[in-house]
Amino acid sequence: MTDIKFDFNNMLSSNVGSAHGVSESELGKISKAAKSSHKHLRGILADPVSRVRLGLEWAMLPFQNEKSISQIQALGDEIAFKYENVISLGIGGSYLGLKAAQEALRPPYFNEFSSLRQKRAKIYFEGNNLDPTPLNVLLKNLDPVKTFVVVISKSGETTETKSVFDVVEKWLKDGVGDGFGRQILAITDPKSGSLRKKVDAEQKKDALSFRNLPLLPGVGGRYSELNMGLLHMAIIGVNIAEVLSGARDMAARCSNGALLKNPAYLYASLHFIAYKKKGKSIAIFMPFTELLKSTADWYCQLLAESTGKKFGRKIKVSSDGGESWELDARRVLGVGRTPVPARGTTDLHSIQQNNVEGENNKAITMMRVESFDDDLILPGTSGILSGMSFCELLKLAQEATQWALTANNRPNCTISLSRITPGIWGGLIYFFEMATAFEGELLGINTFDQPGVESYKNYMYFKLGKPGLSPLIAQEIKKHPIKKNPKFII
Repeated sequence: MTDIKFDFNNMLSSNVGSAHGVSESELGKISKAAKSSHKHLRGILADPVSRVRLGLEWAMLPFQNEKSISQIQALGDEIAFKYENVISLGIGGSYLGLKAAQEALRPPYFNEFSSLRQKRAKIYFEGNNLDPTPLNVLLKNLDPVKTFVVVISKSGETTETKSVFDVVEKWLKDGVGDGFGRQILAITDPKSGSLRKKVDAEQKKDALSFRNLPLLPGVGGRYSELNMGLLHMAIIGVNIAEVLSGARDMAARCSNGALLKNPAYLYASLHFIAYKKKGKSIAIFMPFTELLKSTADWYCQLLAESTGKKFGRKIKVSSDGGESWELDARRVLGVGRTPVPARGTTDLHSIQQNNVEGENNKAITMMRVESFDDDLILPGTSGILSGMSFCELLKLAQEATQWALTANNRPNCTISLSRITPGIWGGLIYFFEMATAFEGELLGINTFDQPGVESYKNYMYFKLGKPGLSPLIAQEIKKHPIKKNPKFII
């Protein structure tokens, strides 16, 4: 029996009606496109050159070298037991993936109670926002001598992470002195970028300064949890070999070309049909456990940044025989479901009202855990709740949510986990990554770029006067100035 199950009964027209649900015939009609997408993906994955060039190397992360994994695990233990605090700097996947792992695989209130950490360092996340207040508070209350810093950035130029790192680096240098670089580890591009240049320069002065791990070529930030996230998991005491083992198991399940035997393909196909044929443009993602609420946030970034695209893609065969992709300006698509994270049971008292009775433009994915390591039994001998466990109540609440949605013809599905372990969570991460990649194939887009994200960065770089900015970018910004009429500001 599998530890991860996908129940799609309530995505089907037999349960929520033909206007809102997917019929078996509609699922059958997409089988040709699904076979073509499967063949295309497997062809890319079989070609190392195309795999790296196009950004699909993440699919190989579960199969990393065992010796390298052992070394990362040992490095994590060294940092965790030598220092009282670790500040992790990163944004996007370099923040959300780490936070998701910590919430899922370590106890709640990890920082608050030393018994839960088992003498390991406290973890603080920064570099994911430009609000100065949290960073100010943190640095005023931590001892730099007892603090280690991990900075995660491919280029070293992302404004949020770079700005915070500059401040934290100075704080360390002022508080520790000349050896401050030995309390910094960079996870960055192995060959290029400003952070890589800094690492190389510092290591020439001191080989133990600015230790580093590579962000592997062909692995984008939002797909990189099983790359850049491994050190963080090792620091907090997670067995990363188990995480990767679970991801390998899911990779095997997701290599099957038969739609009804591949949970990732099926998840993507059902939501693609619901989106394109039934108008379900909003994706509500609702785990029924606090342990997976940051996993929901991570998935929402994955889906939004991967599939929210203006243009289709043009596939070209390169001179080396591999593939390359270009934006096809003639195919203006403007596609992508809008993801919204929610929490069961908390948000049953808020967004669920809209889910059940608001505009029927949503598909809801619920996550259910069958068994928790820690459970509570309600006391008492009278009343309908007496003697029940919280786990039973939580599962009943999820069942009731299914019923309320389905009774009102609202398409929904459930991903069930037997429990939450490193292996099962690793499998879950891989499932969503493959489902997102497959959804991009069905949409005919480049799932692995993010030009919309770059647009805000380019505007900031233009206003800050960053050297080397493309004249075309500067021209585009000047062409579309922000217009403010005082008449419309009250």
